[in-house]
Amino acid sequence: MNISLEGQRVFITAGGAGMGRTTTIAMHDLGAEVFTCDIDSTALDTLPAGITSWPCDVADSSQLDAILDEILPGGLDVLVNNAGVAGPTKLVEDITDEEWRHCLAVTLDSQFFCSRRAVPVMKAQGHGVIINMVSTAGILGYPTRSPYAAAKWAVTGFTKTLAMELGPHNIRVNGIAPGSVSGDRMDRVVAGHAEVEGIDPDEVRRLYTVGVSMQSWIDPEEIADLIVFLSSDHARHISGQIIGVDGHTETLWPRT
Repeated sequence: MNISLEGQRVFITAGGAGMGRTTTIAMHDLGAEVFTCDIDSTALDTLPAGITSWPCDVADSSQLDAILDEILPGGLDVLVNNAGVAGPTKLVEDITDEEWRHCLAVTLDSQFFCSRRAVPVMKAQGHGVIINMVSTAGILGYPTRSPYAAAKWAVTGFTKTLAMELGPHNIRVNGIAPGSVSGDRMDRVVAGHAEVEGIDPDEVRRLYTVGVSMQSWIDPEEIADLIVFLSSDHARHISGQIIGVDGHTETLWPRT
């Protein structure tokens, strides 16, 4: 199967690190004109030449609007709503208003802000692809991570609803549910759980592994590969799906 994204215009949020960075580079390498943003401007500076980027706090709709004002007049073929934040690792009674709202603002609100602007353009051009980063936390419970789980379950509902609204306009909407993806972000999640549970980080990693049928972690390139496929014509009738790339997560937090 040969996939080319030549001529495609793509906007990926949080493309400076992790899955977002890997996806940004992969789509650029396949010929797409890629635009991205990230709160870490230093990370953006290390992206390959030819990728257009802006520093941005995606929780602020005005900052996203300023970026989209530059992108959308030229059209937009693919929107990848990748931005998210892990939020606190705490019992629900210990979570502050600020922690709750920040997690939902970055993880959920940003997807709404971007989709709201992209949809009219995609409708006018008669096609488009929206890919929302969900999580296995968007289909399972996640003890001590209630803001994150709430945000990701909301993204699941948002994805399914957009697919229904936009299907008649030839716009496909899918969600991706990554498992434990290797990298700095999961290192921080592991550290948070280790602190809350009072156990060694290596034990946390073991517990995450045994909660997966294939007992494995995921490489960020696997997420990029699926995004590339879903963005291509090979997936022209795939919509409304939440697709796991996780080795089949049975539980996000096995009881010790």
